[in-house]
Amino acid sequence: MDPTTADVDLADRIREGREKILTEVRKVIIGQDEAVEHVLLTLFVGGNSLLIGVPGLAKTLLIHTIAQVLDLDFSRIQFTPDLMPSDITGTDIIQQRADGSRGLEFAPGPIFANVVLADEVNRTPPKTQAALLEAMQEHRVTVQGKTFELDPPFFVFATQNPIELEGTYPLPEAQLDRFMFLIRMEHLEEEEEMEVVRSTTDDRVPDLSPVVSKADLIAFQELVRRVPVADAVLRYAVGLVRASRPSANGSHDFINKWVSYGASVRAAQYLILGGKARALTQGRLTVSFEDIRALAAPVLRHRILTNFHAESEGRTTDELVTMILKAVPTPSSGM
Repeated sequence: MDPTTADVDLADRIREGREKILTEVRKVIIGQDEAVEHVLLTLFVGGNSLLIGVPGLAKTLLIHTIAQVLDLDFSRIQFTPDLMPSDITGTDIIQQRADGSRGLEFAPGPIFANVVLADEVNRTPPKTQAALLEAMQEHRVTVQGKTFELDPPFFVFATQNPIELEGTYPLPEAQLDRFMFLIRMEHLEEEEEMEVVRSTTDDRVPDLSPVVSKADLIAFQELVRRVPVADAVLRYAVGLVRASRPSANGSHDFINKWVSYGASVRAAQYLILGGKARALTQGRLTVSFEDIRALAAPVLRHRILTNFHAESEGRTTDELVTMILKAVPTPSSGM
């Protein structure tokens, strides 16, 4: 299917919008190029992502900054052991009406925003973690039998601290699977770290300007869905995901040895959607094999459940993704 003139123009706006967003974000965020790129792809697809990194790597600052640059309503929820589902979704409270009578009125919780940052999401019990599930998947919440729609665009970015395990509740696999990417944020290079210290210990206050509107962002998401994908690229994405699953017949030996459960079909969906968004931001209207390979790690790393043998031998899911990429051949036709 040949793209329309309107779609070509919109694709140019996505590429230009990405550059403008990066220009503004770089006023605040130093380094972390890959993390920033994956957050932007999450936004252009309309997904949700999980950020993991030790304290002090600007996870919260990154999401807040991007929300400012996109002129989106931002809400931060600090997850704690005593946080209740109603603290997220909202609840009915007694209000006095204009006529003097009293009645129950719904008071929206912090989930009613465009960008919701679920900070240290693994510090709260599963019952409260589950309050995010309906919002992430359906873009709505149900409170006391009533359903409330969340205004688009809507995104959840959750953070986890990987070094503190005491008092935490690991996210269930079903909830992890709903995050498009697991984005790792690492310590900066020395020069970048010096620039962070320099820029945050003087009196400069970055002046951020909104550069992409809500309407544009929604239009970008709709265009991503319309980008064509060759069957060979689709087959490659599905092949990578299927190769992550252990099986008595056909699985690679290293998968059978080190993996208990592999990725679901949702991983292939996000590989394709992410590939479409990546292609558009690079000025292309078709998805390449390289788009899929580039996103394999953030899409698959939290969907592969390793077993005791992998843990005892120090094998990480990132290593397994690299091995899968080497083991699965690129289709020779369709591009």
